[in-house]
Amino acid sequence: MRTSTRTTWRLKDHLVQPTFPLVMGILNATPDSFHNASRVDVDASLHLAERMLRDGATILDVGGQSSRPGSAEGSEAEEKRRVLPVIAAVHARFPEVWISVDTWRASVAQDAVLHGAMLVNDIGAGLLDDAMLPTVARLGVPYIAMHMQGNPTTMQHAPHYMDVASEVTLFLSQRLAAAHAAGIADVIIDPGFGFGKTTEHNFTLLRELGRLTALGVPVLVGLSRKRMINEVLGTKPEEALNGTTALNTIALLNGASILRVHDVREAMDVIRLIDRYLA
Repeated sequence: MRTSTRTTWRLKDHLVQPTFPLVMGILNATPDSFHNASRVDVDASLHLAERMLRDGATILDVGGQSSRPGSAEGSEAEEKRRVLPVIAAVHARFPEVWISVDTWRASVAQDAVLHGAMLVNDIGAGLLDDAMLPTVARLGVPYIAMHMQGNPTTMQHAPHYMDVASEVTLFLSQRLAAAHAAGIADVIIDPGFGFGKTTEHNFTLLRELGRLTALGVPVLVGLSRKRMINEVLGTKPEEALNGTTALNTIALLNGASILRVHDVREAMDVIRLIDRYLA
């Protein structure tokens, strides 16, 4: 199932050819992430990073601003205080790993790249900070643009769509064009499971993921331990690994390129099994 299309990313001053699908491990440098085990300080981040890399992660995603439903917006200074030491420590210990910074603030993205980050993961797709797209273009790193209806504080207050798959695809096609127009060479898109969407919306997007893959760029999915699993199975986030594995399997079969997960080994198992199934 490894993609045969040759994709080249520019990571600052050098070129790489990622082999999809790949796994992005989550490092949350925030005290209120919905999944306790992903919350890290500097020391914990190094231990978790080592385990995730050993298990097969290609990217580690470091975020310092909670984006769970209902979360309040923290200050720029606090976000930097959380993420920059973690990024610097992980980069120093594991210089070969691709680190992504999960932020919608251009100044945080810029400082994170200076500290060792090589990708920018933006839940706002450039709409929450007008400086984001030109900043990423200047930094010369890949950019992940995500769809979200509303903002983290309000996004789950009765989200509504006429046709969720069409609307998300249109939005991401427009943000893809905006990113390219700003000078960003390498763009990844993310439908934003759980960001301003009901469980029904989420499953519709998963079922129709092919609409996004048709845009011709890698598609990232973040399904790990989310409410769409727990509402169906009656589980809590700490009990949702099996459900996550099931949905990651569907996402890969529907064309996903990157799995953003808390549990790297299990995600890699899915990739290996689907590789064999499709061989």
